[in-house]
Amino acid sequence: MFYHGIDKEYVYRHFPILSARRSVSAQSAEQLADRIHLIRQFGLEPVHLLEAAADYPPARCIAECFKFGDTVFAFPTLAPPFWQLSRREVGIPALDLRHATAIYTTDADQRLEELFRDVPIYRVPRPGQRGNGLG
Repeated sequence: MFYHGIDKEYVYRHFPILSARRSVSAQSAEQLADRIHLIRQFGLEPVHLLEAAADYPPARCIAECFKFGDTVFAFPTLAPPFWQLSRREVGIPALDLRHATAIYTTDADQRLEELFRDVPIYRVPRPGQRGNGLG
């Protein structure tokens, strides 16, 4: 499984396709430097996802993804092309949220439920609340 963390506001703004090109103006100086490095290496700035493995279980991927937003999307597979960015991280040119098979969020709302009617949405407590809801 592959996981992508994002704030819901960007989901609503860019639904159904996420592309790193769309968020350039909101990036910090450090993020812009990383973006330039990735463009030089791959020809574009990929959308980042974590990949679960036997030694890196889904619960850990989801917890790590919550560092990047209040909502995490899960995908069973990714369509090529994709690049191995690090041991646990892959990148793709764009991410079609309509292919998500599960959503984890700290704050489910009606709009999210309407956009993803056929996708299970799991509410997870915010960091610091009792339990992480991830098993």
